[in-house]
Amino acid sequence: MNRTNPELGALLLTIVRTTITKQLGIAAKIPKTTDYPWLNELAATFVTLKQKGKLRGCIGSLKAHHALIDDLQGNAISAAFHDPRFPPVSKDDLDQIQIEVSLLTEPEPIVFNDEADALSQLKPGMDGVIFESGRQRSTFLPQVWEQLPTSDIFMSHLKQKAGFTPSYWHDDVLLYRYRVDKFSEAENVK
Repeated sequence: MNRTNPELGALLLTIVRTTITKQLGIAAKIPKTTDYPWLNELAATFVTLKQKGKLRGCIGSLKAHHALIDDLQGNAISAAFHDPRFPPVSKDDLDQIQIEVSLLTEPEPIVFNDEADALSQLKPGMDGVIFESGRQRSTFLPQVWEQLPTSDIFMSHLKQKAGFTPSYWHDDVLLYRYRVDKFSEAENVK
């Protein structure tokens, strides 16, 4: 897949919107993979929904296990209807929802000696980060740096998201970084 293809973002956003629309029982035509064969390539995506500028759902995949179209549609349905933090999207919400799609690169391990070393290697605004310790795991997309602009604040919140205290650190901590190509609908949807 050519990530610099100018029609890529518009197509991914269309797939998400039509998938959600169709799930709500409204007739919608989803683009065919025969017209865009690269939709069958393995890819990992996140679908983020916002309503009136606030998070309304966000679900994704960290590793490429499915065809791009399948991953995108599954995450669209999960973000709209199964994110446990929010009620399901309704027909009345549909015109107020702004969609953002993040197409992830393969996560790469970060090699570090301690937490200070790990923090010094993070690139604010660029790195998506996966935090793992034991069986617990969390991630923040690179876009989260907009709300959590320093490495120490970012990491503290990432640890809390995984169920730990902000000061938690253990020898079994694993960190991975990834980048995203982000595509977003215009701020004033319909």
